[in-house]
Amino acid sequence: MAMTEFMDPTAAKIVLAAHRGDSINRIAAKIGVSYSWVYEWIERLEDHQIISNTDNGIRVADHELRQQYAEMMAALYRRDTVTQEEAYVIPHFAGMEFAYTEIDAAYVWTHGGYQVARSHDDYPVFTAVHDRDIERWIAFFEQFGIDTSVEDRPDPSDVDETVHYVLFPATDGIDAEWVDGNPVIPLEETVEQMMENRPAYEPALEIISEEYDI
Repeated sequence: MAMTEFMDPTAAKIVLAAHRGDSINRIAAKIGVSYSWVYEWIERLEDHQIISNTDNGIRVADHELRQQYAEMMAALYRRDTVTQEEAYVIPHFAGMEFAYTEIDAAYVWTHGGYQVARSHDDYPVFTAVHDRDIERWIAFFEQFGIDTSVEDRPDPSDVDETVHYVLFPATDGIDAEWVDGNPVIPLEETVEQMMENRPAYEPALEIISEEYDI
């Protein structure tokens, strides 16, 4: 296989989303691609020493190519509108720890079964990040042409694109669990947040109560 054939969006997503120790299942879930297709690509990437796949999981081996993938994907996303599905893939490319919170905690724990206060033309994604990483996150999303705000959801007229990110700085670490390929604040914390505005979240609380028996 010629190296130019590796300039493929799926290959790029795999390399960008892979964190040391990830399994193939974890990467497939992160980027929303079938296990078999990710497995096939990882075999190709490993054959060309772009990643390594050992008993300890996946590790990126060619960091220069990873940077080229990052630039390519940022350029592609800047040319088009980021979809709701892609909104949950892009943060995995940053190489920084995060967890979905607020509305998105409910969204993730209900497996996408509950939405509130969002629309097709205003889709904020609520994300907890380390306080020390705030400026890096803002710079990361700027590469993709995506707006960010810190703690406060902006007025829709103040953002240029449908998808934008609301960052919540965490100073005491991020406690995250993995659900459907997404890191999310723990279920107990999610329920506490929803109870603060129970009327808006009542349908989500019913879903969570039934599925998780709480």
